[in-house]
Amino acid sequence: MKISVRVKPNSKEEKVDKLLENEYVLRVKAPPKEGKANLAVIELLSEHFGIAKSRIVILKGHKSKNKIVQIL
Repeated sequence: MKISVRVKPNSKEEKVDKLLENEYVLRVKAPPKEGKANLAVIELLSEHFGIAKSRIVILKGHKSKNKIVQIL
């Protein structure tokens, strides 16, 4: 399954908001430096969906707030 994710780094709380069927807004506390926000995205999605972090892959948008994520 592929989902579209809009990331808001440096947030006060970590939260997942579902917009449409495959579109989400993720608020993460991590800064967008050295891949820290990307790791936080993977951790937050794994908790939200109840799956292992190894089953989540960022396909596009490694250096962007808009990402395409695949859940295996």
